[in-house]
Amino acid sequence: MKKNLLSIITAMVFATSSLLAQKIEKEGPKGFDQVRTGILNGKVESLEYNSKTVGTTRKVTVYTPPGFSKNKKYPVLYLLHGIGGDEKEWLNGGTPQVILDNLYAEGKIEPMIVVMPNGRAMKDDSATGNIMAPDKVQAFATFEKDLLNDLIPFIEKKYPTLKDREHRAIAGLSMGGGQSLNFGLGNLDKFAWVGGFSSAPNTKMPQELVPNPEEAKKKLKLLWISCGDDDGLISFSKRTHDYLYKNNVPHIYYIEPGVHDFKVWKNGLYMFSQFLFKPVDPSSFEKYTILGTPAETNIRNAKYPQILPDNRVVFKVKAPEATKVQIDLGKKYDMVKDSEGFWNVTTDVVNKGFNYYSLLIDGVAVADPSSESFYGMGRMASGIEIPNREGDFYALKNVPHGDIRIEKYFSKATNSWREMYVYTPPGYDKSTEKYPVLYLLHGGGEDQRGWATQGKANLILDNLIAENKAKPMVIAMIDGNMANTGGIQGFNENALKAFENELKMGAIPFVESNFKVAIDAKNRALAGLSMGGLQTLYTGIKNSEMFSSIGVFSSGWWANNSTLSDPQYEFMKNNAAKINSNIKEFWISMGGKEDIAYENCKIMMSKFDQMGIKYKYSEYSGGHSWPVWRHDLFMYAPLLFR
Repeated sequence: MKKNLLSIITAMVFATSSLLAQKIEKEGPKGFDQVRTGILNGKVESLEYNSKTVGTTRKVTVYTPPGFSKNKKYPVLYLLHGIGGDEKEWLNGGTPQVILDNLYAEGKIEPMIVVMPNGRAMKDDSATGNIMAPDKVQAFATFEKDLLNDLIPFIEKKYPTLKDREHRAIAGLSMGGGQSLNFGLGNLDKFAWVGGFSSAPNTKMPQELVPNPEEAKKKLKLLWISCGDDDGLISFSKRTHDYLYKNNVPHIYYIEPGVHDFKVWKNGLYMFSQFLFKPVDPSSFEKYTILGTPAETNIRNAKYPQILPDNRVVFKVKAPEATKVQIDLGKKYDMVKDSEGFWNVTTDVVNKGFNYYSLLIDGVAVADPSSESFYGMGRMASGIEIPNREGDFYALKNVPHGDIRIEKYFSKATNSWREMYVYTPPGYDKSTEKYPVLYLLHGGGEDQRGWATQGKANLILDNLIAENKAKPMVIAMIDGNMANTGGIQGFNENALKAFENELKMGAIPFVESNFKVAIDAKNRALAGLSMGGLQTLYTGIKNSEMFSSIGVFSSGWWANNSTLSDPQYEFMKNNAAKINSNIKEFWISMGGKEDIAYENCKIMMSKFDQMGIKYKYSEYSGGHSWPVWRHDLFMYAPLLFR
């Protein structure tokens, strides 16, 4: 008996593993919507029901599955039409009965009743005249009441149905997609399965659709959002997906080649219906899409690179004469050439936030013409912004915004014209206030543009100020690259002295002469990342009477360069009391053990401990990268000028 039981369990486990190992079907195969002979067919009938909501008798189309029996209870899918349709639109344009019959024949879907109502809940509900008239548009919203109070009770009385929420689904196309999201997500006690195909502008804002993400996670079996990539309404699907992604609500975001038509909607029904009323695995949801979403860092109208729901990236580059093309994201990916001269590759999952990358065409590193370029790695390079659930603090929000000003100034320190980027907070121009200043430094291979473009410093401060988490301040993002200092390879105390002179004789005098800023130490702070962190350590410590706070991001005196580091430690040891007295906030942060500066920083902090230098330490996993430094600014700015 035990042997038989073990054999059965083993067979079940093997069958389950085999099922999971099967290739995921991502779109309807050729002929999925064509009539087949030799299979059982469902039945389509037209009915009428009494609507107390509208005060009239209304029409509805109902599909019952092959082999329908009144002795069996069935789940129900409510399938809604678009703004120009009625209860026959799906039947005439989408042939759902054919699609579902074929799926039943292949054993791919559960037997279900499909109800196709008229979603325009008004006495004259015909799709005639001005379909965009305000009363007709309003009738689509009124249909929610008709659906819940009149239609569902009618269907559940006339047909043998399973009446719990787990056996009730709602989906629709265009206007009906918006209705499905609005009604389904707004009535999670009624629906556990919700689908929007190319949802229209009637779709509520995501915060209204899912005001309680935790409740949605518990109650939803499946939330499906799909659209064609060339559909002019795709932004409504994307904004919903972005909100769900940020709030970690499981869903399928399915993008396919296409526009706003039944080719897309038929495939949506084909895919969506196969999930219904059976166990689903949310961990597989991210795999169900044909296309990704163009990155926000793409140039206007560029379709690639595309980001897939799991943050893998699809690159497509035209270089018909090239013999070898790679994508370099730190890891190099070989691309494959197709018959039209395009090179294609899909990467592994890419780190959240901002990432530099390059094309390598026959060994030459170049910027991708489809992406925005950024000065980094000592040259103009491509950058790609990867969605980040933790990145709300640098999102563009409906809050008051400051300005980024590009300023040219003549520096007495270098006897040359230089450039800085200056952030002024919301309300700066009309205010008579004198603002504190944070002097914010970039890293090696970058320049004064870094914090404004790669770093999103302005958005970080806008959001912090709007939430009263940081004091309004001016941020001067200055160029830390000093001529004739050998670059990062020849980085030495001469380079640090050159920067110190530039800050004291060039940048600070310009800011204090041209902006409404306070000019005392308590209203002045200095911070920088990587190379800028070393410049901050050098200039901030040696001139501690000028600053009330210093921030050191992903940096530390080099343990393998005692010629540079030892004099700095000696100075700090001899001036520890002064440093502790002047610097009210000495803040050090690292990007975890994967940060290339991590070991140097650990050694430096141990020396600080021995000297009695007071500091605070923060750590945010992510290595030596802009996602870490954005978070550093987010954490550091609220500490300033308190």
